[in-house]
Amino acid sequence: MNAPSVPQAVVKTTAEQSPKNLVSLAPGGRRRRPLARHGERLSVAGLLEPLVADGLMRAEDARSVGSQLSVTSAQHALISLAQRGLTDPSNGKRLDLDRLSEWVAERCGVPFYRIDPLKINFARLADFMSSQYASRFRILPLDLRGNELWIGTSEPYELGWLQEFSAATRMQIQPVMVNPQDLNRFIGEFFTLAQSVKAARQSAQPGSGQNFEQLVEMGRSGKSFDANDSHIVNIVEWLWQYAFEQGASDIHLEPRREAGIVRFRIDGVMHRVYQVPPSVLTAMTSRIKLLGRMDIIEKRRPQDGRIKTRMPGGDEVELRLATLPTAFGEKLVMRIFDPGVLLRDFAGLGFSARELATWQQWVQRPNGIVLVTGPTGSGKTTTLYTTLKTLATDEVNVCTVEDPIEMIEPSFNQMQIQEGIDIGFAEGVRALMRQDPDIIMIGEIRDKATADMAVQASLTGHLVLSTLHTNDAPAALTRLIDLGVPAYMLNATLLGVLGQRLVRTLCSGCKQPDDSLGDEAWASLLGPFKRAKPERVYRPVGCLACRMTGYKGRVGIYEMLEIDATMRDAMQGSSSLSTVRKTALAQGWRPLRLSGAIKIAEGVTTLEEVMKAAPSLD
Repeated sequence: MNAPSVPQAVVKTTAEQSPKNLVSLAPGGRRRRPLARHGERLSVAGLLEPLVADGLMRAEDARSVGSQLSVTSAQHALISLAQRGLTDPSNGKRLDLDRLSEWVAERCGVPFYRIDPLKINFARLADFMSSQYASRFRILPLDLRGNELWIGTSEPYELGWLQEFSAATRMQIQPVMVNPQDLNRFIGEFFTLAQSVKAARQSAQPGSGQNFEQLVEMGRSGKSFDANDSHIVNIVEWLWQYAFEQGASDIHLEPRREAGIVRFRIDGVMHRVYQVPPSVLTAMTSRIKLLGRMDIIEKRRPQDGRIKTRMPGGDEVELRLATLPTAFGEKLVMRIFDPGVLLRDFAGLGFSARELATWQQWVQRPNGIVLVTGPTGSGKTTTLYTTLKTLATDEVNVCTVEDPIEMIEPSFNQMQIQEGIDIGFAEGVRALMRQDPDIIMIGEIRDKATADMAVQASLTGHLVLSTLHTNDAPAALTRLIDLGVPAYMLNATLLGVLGQRLVRTLCSGCKQPDDSLGDEAWASLLGPFKRAKPERVYRPVGCLACRMTGYKGRVGIYEMLEIDATMRDAMQGSSSLSTVRKTALAQGWRPLRLSGAIKIAEGVTTLEEVMKAAPSLD
């Protein structure tokens, strides 16, 4: 397993990186007083005056902290300061541990390193020191660059171990400043995980690799890993917990000829986060398949499964599993369904006041069809679940037919379609009609039979919500007509169509004003629409909180197509998409790009994100 290089996302360096240069220079070349004596630990008392001198703390705050010092406290000085909730007077931001640690690194002239456990080669770096040695000196090996070993510490002046360690390893040592809280946490986890990866690799059975040349032999021999091995259990649990902490929506385990790749999808973008030996990846896949009640021996056919586990905070979370045979073995994807999404309100989803008022007007009708359109991964299911959660009171019966059931919600009656026994969406809706429903949610309208049942359900007095895969809201009308639904039936039942996309939101901690947006770029976004360019837009910068991407989280952009009398006349007279769009525009339809332009003007996202997510207006 090759040691990954430290990404720039987690390392901030100063002009001078020599570990011996622990006295920094103030502006103008004046030497600043060191934060502590060589060989001594940082102390709260010793940090107060430099913090005030550098403008990070008010003098009155320093006096207040100084008067409350406890000489018996064994807590790290930076942790003690961070817990006081002080703010930087220059920008009003809180002096948290990362900011204080970064400041100490700058004053000492060493790099600041944000520990990202998903990018550390535990198995290789653990060979350089024992767990006992790391605990004794509160240090941790973090990266190997050629003959230079980067060692994390939260005490940059306490370097008594450096000369001895450098002589023992015959390597150049570069101390780097790390968050003391992260250091305390990972000293324990680092060596435990390293031991598990090594032990799993060593205990792998001969011939259990999963490359293309070995697939035939594997099928004949029936050899497999022990999925209950304690080391494999430890690795899988570790992987899940960090995926939850990083806010990943999907975990990908991808076999390759030389290594197994682990990737996370975060805010819609794939991130390569870890690399393990192929034998360990095979064992991890077997462990996860076992927990998902899947056939461990069967590797030639795709399989599906589900696992329930808990997040670090204790909340239950569900993982949906899907395997796929590939040239180098079995690929496994785990989709994470966070029940917290059901607790988000419509404002959190990105609805404006105007859009929310229209949407609530549609879904509070006693009967009719409301459609949500967009590609896979555009947030349609989240919108429907949030809506049903508000509608599912004791006075109504809410029933859903889904493929698969995305999240279990006790206030709904949820039905899973079973194609193997001829229970599809159409048959599911037909069965639900005999269950005295008030509101029916159909996972997706895929064919004429399902569309006809949705129409029949709405005609008999039910409110029907469903999804449809189309580029925009007007295309949903022509799609239904193309499926064979008569226009007069749509006129009698369809209430409205919501089109949506997800765009990444700018990180509030690092976004900055952007003066580079020109009139031409703004005009290319809006096409025929004439809307003044906003006075201020923002650009992504990148910080530790957003993994140096400049974005953190996602929000929806929406278009609302209300089916009024004019739209019904247009559908009755012509099924042409261009005609439907022209009529919709004349009736005040606001396309996705226009909705995205409003989010740009509000400083929520960027022009690049909207251009990438929303279809062209041509």
